[in-house]
Amino acid sequence: MQTDTENNVRLRIAGITDDSIVDGPGIRLTVFVQGCPHNCEGCQNPQTHDFSGGTEITLGEIMDRINANPLLDGVTFSGGEPFCQAEALSKLGRMIRKKGLNIITYSGYTYEYLKENSDSQNSFGELLDVCDYLVDGPFILAERDLTLKFRGSRNQRIIDIKKSAKFGRAVTAEI
Repeated sequence: MQTDTENNVRLRIAGITDDSIVDGPGIRLTVFVQGCPHNCEGCQNPQTHDFSGGTEITLGEIMDRINANPLLDGVTFSGGEPFCQAEALSKLGRMIRKKGLNIITYSGYTYEYLKENSDSQNSFGELLDVCDYLVDGPFILAERDLTLKFRGSRNQRIIDIKKSAKFGRAVTAEI
């Protein structure tokens, strides 16, 4: 059970998509966070780059949307750059995990970067810990490939977070 404090944590988002089938396997709720430092050429969500754009929403409001949809298989954190709001998303992720839903996070950072730079100030590790999969790496327009499942460019990987923790290195997955 989440506390009132957790419910009132605020997240800056660009939007939420209910019933997505393109942001991971099954039916998903996708949270598009606002703010991204990568500014990848050809990004499909350039409106998410401005850190002062979007709107604020509480974690409780997001959980209300999740709880209202009994058909969800999981939740996807996309962006923008989710790791720029890792603390709030890790709290949301813990709430989602209690419901038994899986979590996929998209990041322009690589798995290795996030592991090497994780500390108590940025909460990278806490967000990784609640994820099942990480789609990592910046979108590279020259490597764009529309045939890839759940990715935009060939350099991006789908990382199995649990297996990666077990083996101490990035382990890719097919989902």
